[in-house]
Amino acid sequence: MSDPAQAPLIPAEAWTTRLVTRNFPQFHGGVAIARTLEGYRKTGGYEALKKALSMPRAALVDEVKKSNLRGRGGAGFATGLKWTFLPKDAKEIYLVCNCDESEPGTCKDRELVEYDPHQLIEGFLIASYALGVKRGYIYIRGEMMQEAKTLVRAVEEAYAAGLLGKEQASAEGPYALELVIHRGAGAYICGEETALLNSLEGKRGWPRLKPPFPAVKGLFGKPTIVNNVETLGNLPHIVLKGGEWFARLGIGKSGGTRIVCVSGHVNKPGVYELPMGVTFRHMIYETAGGIPNGRKLRGIIPGGSSMPPLDASEIDVPCEFDALMTDPRIKDVMVKPDMPFDMGGGRRLKTMAGSGGVVVFDESTDVVALCARIMRFYHHESCGQCTPCREGTGWLARVCTRLATGEGKAGDVDLLAEIAHGIAGNTICPLGEAAAWPMLGFLTKFREDFLARERKAA
Repeated sequence: MSDPAQAPLIPAEAWTTRLVTRNFPQFHGGVAIARTLEGYRKTGGYEALKKALSMPRAALVDEVKKSNLRGRGGAGFATGLKWTFLPKDAKEIYLVCNCDESEPGTCKDRELVEYDPHQLIEGFLIASYALGVKRGYIYIRGEMMQEAKTLVRAVEEAYAAGLLGKEQASAEGPYALELVIHRGAGAYICGEETALLNSLEGKRGWPRLKPPFPAVKGLFGKPTIVNNVETLGNLPHIVLKGGEWFARLGIGKSGGTRIVCVSGHVNKPGVYELPMGVTFRHMIYETAGGIPNGRKLRGIIPGGSSMPPLDASEIDVPCEFDALMTDPRIKDVMVKPDMPFDMGGGRRLKTMAGSGGVVVFDESTDVVALCARIMRFYHHESCGQCTPCREGTGWLARVCTRLATGEGKAGDVDLLAEIAHGIAGNTICPLGEAAAWPMLGFLTKFREDFLARERKAA
């Protein structure tokens, strides 16, 4: 059922269309029908691969570009455009699936792997054929033990059926793919694509300086594309129904639907596939059943804990990437009453859609304690390679924690802002921003909470 208030924004078909979650148990009487190759084929599985193999590679890439599919791992970069960054004369190309889902508040990839592993494999095969990849890797988070077992069984089934490891006829001649499952060791930093590549190579999971970007020099020094689980899972649907259809399903420059993981103070937390333009208000009060015990909303974290929060007055914005995009000049924004948190051009700085982890917190929440917990996480997960992040995240955690526990000092609020500005934009990878942005966001949207703790301590 469409929301009349959003009808002009969201295509009617998007309200009833499920793509990557169509085989989830809640839609089939609690049965995970697609865990096996036989079950997946009964749902039309691998028909998209047949169609893809009948197409020239260039046409397949163009179809993905037409679809407006954007990366679902967090950055929201156009997938088809990313593929075109590969050198035209590359002789050896790798495809790597990032299944190292570690962003707090995000739990969609493990669901996709557990309930529909062959959808990922089919999407991986389609992307590999389109890019001319002969050997690919799925890097799965170490803590996903059950999901890893499910994925390994599915890969073994695909090998036994000749879908992997065996030459298949295609428009470009015989094609075969070798697919390797690689388990990580549970490091948040390995969700960053270059740290992931280092880990795959057997090195310490430290991010690399860019440029060169992975598309030019990635795994084992060869051109490499890194795509997320949900991103690859959309490819069979794009191939079957066309890129233009997928683009029309979304809004603006974002095609398709979006998986969100709604947690926190809601009556029905869960993993939901929703129209790309659905607002957070609809998500909270309709999809997730509202807030328990009639309490009022205080705010949300819209895309995983590394994203700046939105307060209760800002939830009528769509969850689409561009509607929430944070300006990279965040480090130049001061957090003071007389200097508003602004993107310039009259647009107030928002946040990012990120990895789809929507954390809802109500009026009973100790916002300072919530922020302190997030800061402790990023301090713990910093790889230590860059001094601003290694030292700065520790300072943020200590200062924010002492405010939260009633041991703050005069000037702590300004000190937190100063430390965050010193980290953002000064590190090799985005983990620095992952700590600085939410800190700056909480200080802006809930500044009075922090000042009250400072005054109480004084």
